[in-house]
Amino acid sequence: MPVFDYDPPERFVAGAVGQPGSRAFFLQARGEGRLTTVGLEKFQVAALADRLEELLDEVLRRSGGTAHVPAVAPEALTDNDPLDMPISEDFRVGTMALAWDPEASQVVIEAQEVVAEDEEFEPSLLDEPAVLRVRISPAAARAFTRRAMALVAAGRPPCPLCAQPLDAEGHVCVRLNGYRGSATASGGGGE
Repeated sequence: MPVFDYDPPERFVAGAVGQPGSRAFFLQARGEGRLTTVGLEKFQVAALADRLEELLDEVLRRSGGTAHVPAVAPEALTDNDPLDMPISEDFRVGTMALAWDPEASQVVIEAQEVVAEDEEFEPSLLDEPAVLRVRISPAAARAFTRRAMALVAAGRPPCPLCAQPLDAEGHVCVRLNGYRGSATASGGGGE
């Protein structure tokens, strides 16, 4: 089982490649001359950002405001640069986990490789899924979430009726009993 461990990384970001509506999403960690790129779905980026915000807010709340957790991302940690090239996917993310390390005052993020369900054999220890493990400061976590939320929000606008993404030519809206709404009537646009 390869473990890509960064404690801490020089850079940890979410990014996307491709045109709106057909983007591929990635997490990238860079440090000590290494670069790890893992692929994931847009909803996983959104969920990770949401859960990171919740975790940091909870740490701050439980500490009574004494934890060194910024309420917002420091401007100095803003990273709007594109993903590092070349983009070579090390694995596809299946599950993710978050933890707070109180001794180090760090957030621990783990992204585990998706595992195919195969009922014909019992997996051995050699078949363990790959893991990307990143340990970052609360300030870096806030900066990560700000970038990730902006990345997700830069997608196609949602239909005002069903909240599904709109295509430039509209979409089949379940709230309109399957009729195709027009892009102009539904506020179309690209992701």
